[in-house]
Amino acid sequence: MRILMLVISNVATDTRVMREAAALADAGHAVHVIGKDVSTGYEPPSGVTVASVGAGSAFRKEGAESLGARRKLPPHLRAARWLLLPQHRNSAFAAWRSKAGQLAAEAEFDVVHAHDFNTLALGAELARQHRVPLVYDTHELWQGRPRVGRPTPVQKRREARQEQAWGARAATVITVGEGVADALREAYGWRHVEVVRNTFPLPEGGPVEPPAAASGAVYAGRIAPFRELEAIAGASELVRPLRIVIAGPADDTYLGSFDGKAAEVVGPRPVDEVDALLRELGISLVTHSDKWLNHRLAMPNKLFHAVRAGVPVVGTDVQELRRVVEQYKLGALYRPGDAASLAEALREVAQNYATYAANVRSAAPALSWEADAGVLRGIYERLVPRAD
Repeated sequence: MRILMLVISNVATDTRVMREAAALADAGHAVHVIGKDVSTGYEPPSGVTVASVGAGSAFRKEGAESLGARRKLPPHLRAARWLLLPQHRNSAFAAWRSKAGQLAAEAEFDVVHAHDFNTLALGAELARQHRVPLVYDTHELWQGRPRVGRPTPVQKRREARQEQAWGARAATVITVGEGVADALREAYGWRHVEVVRNTFPLPEGGPVEPPAAASGAVYAGRIAPFRELEAIAGASELVRPLRIVIAGPADDTYLGSFDGKAAEVVGPRPVDEVDALLRELGISLVTHSDKWLNHRLAMPNKLFHAVRAGVPVVGTDVQELRRVVEQYKLGALYRPGDAASLAEALREVAQNYATYAANVRSAAPALSWEADAGVLRGIYERLVPRAD
């Protein structure tokens, strides 16, 4: 089949989207992805083509620096950003949908695959116009995610009604974990939800051997609010001589006031370099806040990245993360926001490192992209090329 994927992201760095596209291309489908601000010179996997729509809104011209990219903002700009951020995002999403719709009008496709709610309106309309199946792929519980900026309760209720209606028309709904799937089934009455997790491919040759002992721990992810970075920083002073590294792209406004204490804060690294850092230090920090429902249900990429790297984890004791860590005995858990509890969990994993590392190695095949790619291909095998 000819698959049109829609996503408001730079697909060059969106591992979920590109893994799905590559898995479907490997199964013989032709996949065309319309993304946003795709890096110049990006070469997609074989069988996948990519088009890009530029960013921009009524509040910021395409290519202009965002306020969030600045390290420190004066109070009046912080207030303005808080007040206008929802409108800016709405404007940016609308601009993307308009331009992406123009590109889609030039394409031929048998299925529309819409990634996340912000592409769902366009995806549902294209599927209706062309009388083809719609696949809705929600990477999180959209209505339960943290919202930065001023509250918008009316918009949130409207979006929930729209998501329910458009998702009900989809041939299938895909999401990232059983917790989110159950929440969607309960909230919307959907019975066509399937799970394709954000797992990583196994290394060539299968699961790798971890280091003999842990010398530290790595947080590899976005440096921004609601990631438990304050707890990590606090624990860094309690677990010396264990080395704590925080690596990833930063919200510079947040980073300007963040005190890493004894933790090393570094920039983003390619996946292979993160693998090497995880194997060097031995433990992965899989942390996020429990403030939002979406966080309590999330299955962070960092968990599956740790499994790929072959290292145990210290994770936040929240619903879905707890379930997987305990089911496979991948490491230890700590109370959200509690630096002392995090330090205790780090010591527990470090002291029983060989046992936890063996558990990770045993769990790797079940928690790999090879397993989830098979689920995705099965979903497409059950789709009919044309809607009734």
